[in-house]
Amino acid sequence: HGLPATSLAWGLWDDTSTLTENLTAADRARLGAGGLRPLSPADGLALFDAAGTLDEPLLVPAALDLAAIRAQSAQRGVPPLLRTLVPPVRRAAGAGIGVTAPGGSSLARRLAELTPGDRPAEALAAVRREIAAVLGHATVDGIAADRAFSALGLDSLTAVELRNRLNTATGLRLPATLTFDHPTPDALAAHLVTTLAADDARPTGTGNSTGITSATPAATDEPIAIVGMACRLPGGVTTPEELWELVAEGRDAISAFPTDRGWDLERLYDPDPDAAGTSYPRHGGFLHDAADFDAEFF
Repeated sequence: HGLPATSLAWGLWDDTSTLTENLTAADRARLGAGGLRPLSPADGLALFDAAGTLDEPLLVPAALDLAAIRAQSAQRGVPPLLRTLVPPVRRAAGAGIGVTAPGGSSLARRLAELTPGDRPAEALAAVRREIAAVLGHATVDGIAADRAFSALGLDSLTAVELRNRLNTATGLRLPATLTFDHPTPDALAAHLVTTLAADDARPTGTGNSTGITSATPAATDEPIAIVGMACRLPGGVTTPEELWELVAEGRDAISAFPTDRGWDLERLYDPDPDAAGTSYPRHGGFLHDAADFDAEFF
């Protein structure tokens, strides 16, 4: 209607939201270490009132612990959204911040100094330490080497955090799907050993006394570079190539209601389009394998 509006992207509230109530002690510790504190109801309502006095279309009412953000910025960097509040820590080139082995060196350097036979155990120990850190465990005792990450308690957030920490430690550019591709600590450790050995064998880059090659900084003047693409769409489309074929051939991706979702199709359909809680059409665009999705894993 052309009227002004304000959108509030709320931070965490203390003991008033379902999300907050379901958080474990480890979840709260992880959020606190990241600089996010729960809002008390009084503070939340005060921010709500304050938002109405500002001429901004989008606001983020949240309680931030800037000291905690500064403390973790040396390892993980500062999120882009917060860099006006907490400037990133400037580090000397090759500072090597990340997983630290007993000798005080980064994981990549430590593995390079070991014999090939000793590297798997060292990599596994480092992976277990990092998993314990992102899950908020005091020790690695509960991190079984052959147990799936999903069973250990990693979710999408902690999986990305684990990947980021290992990126920093190794100098590699590990994918966001790291824990899906290598779903146990020992599988992930083996992948790190293999990848670092392959990276070490490449002739490119600047070498050092350990044989580990330095990563070449990526160009920053590239506007957008598409390095990969994936999709799942109605009509059995699972790749970009299949999507182009469907469009080029003019095929119809609409199908009847699927029978593998546990839906009561007879009760779902009603010839009266105005009937509440039912469907008048009997066709739509459906992902043929959506019923195979394992929600428990996520």
